[in-house]
Amino acid sequence: MPELGRRGVIARYGHRMAIDGIEAPVTLCEGGTPLIPAPRLARELGLGCELVLKYEGLNPTGSFKDRGMTAAITQAAADGARVVMCASTGNTAASAAAYAARAGMRCVVVVPDGKVALGKLAGAVAYGARVVAVKGSFDDGLRLVREATETSGIALVNSLNPARIEGQKTAAFEICEALGGPPDWLCLPVGNAGNITAYWKGFREEVSAGELPRMLGGQAAGAAPLVLGRPVERPDTVATAIRIGNPARWTEAQAAIDGSSGLVAAVEDAGILRVYRMLAQLEGVFCEPSSAAGLAALAGEVARGAISVTGRTVVCVLTGHGLKDPDAAMASARPCVAVEPRLEPLLEAASNG
Repeated sequence: MPELGRRGVIARYGHRMAIDGIEAPVTLCEGGTPLIPAPRLARELGLGCELVLKYEGLNPTGSFKDRGMTAAITQAAADGARVVMCASTGNTAASAAAYAARAGMRCVVVVPDGKVALGKLAGAVAYGARVVAVKGSFDDGLRLVREATETSGIALVNSLNPARIEGQKTAAFEICEALGGPPDWLCLPVGNAGNITAYWKGFREEVSAGELPRMLGGQAAGAAPLVLGRPVERPDTVATAIRIGNPARWTEAQAAIDGSSGLVAAVEDAGILRVYRMLAQLEGVFCEPSSAAGLAALAGEVARGAISVTGRTVVCVLTGHGLKDPDAAMASARPCVAVEPRLEPLLEAASNG
């Protein structure tokens, strides 16, 4: 078959991943997502830096989870697994379901009842997963999934699975290749903390210790266990993807923050939504609200004088596409204007926009 463009992260980086089965990867040609300069947004936020957006919403199922899932499902296939299971706030569910379908496996996803954005749940259903809603939080769901997979022979594909980290670290490789080296700062949302763990691992494998970027993690104020230093029993935020009170990769995330002389900051929902709208309206980049948490944290820390990024190169990771959570976009949208099919009312409506 001829080369058809993107080959997937295992085809590109499998020799740098600690997983089995790279000769026959389960792939949807994930990875290769763009770095988008955002000069207007940097000026509006008063950052004084070269701001670049790593837009992971252009992966096959619309989120960064695909990088880790291709590795996790490839490893599961190599191990002979027939069924996979995950707990999810939505993006992992869609990704696991898609890659399991690609591999001919059954997929069971456990989600917090009534707490998953419709765009994410629709993906899991469309790909054929068995969706089980738990009357509790994501943390309750993950506890049950861990117990179930320990005793049943079902493969766990949450970020506790080391193969997930191996796949997700490839985004750090891509950033260094595109920029010709690492950025000064990397900012991203922190929920279950697998992604910050993976980026830190990728950068440490790619560049020397003296070149490592500083890591800035953004958490929603209503779900900020790393900031508070303790689990949050009832996490609550509009940023559903990071509505997690007890991150599975807490220790590794803290090591990334400490090892990079970075920080983790909490942002109110209003601040997350403000940056979420600015990304779309100033730069034409539509992400889900949780994706904006890293940039919102950066803007907040710069505004209060806690850090300075003037003259630096800053990469902000946007973890999921805006269509993952269409309700968030419509909640703040101006109402549509209906006019008669004549030129005059059309021009009048246009001039009043």
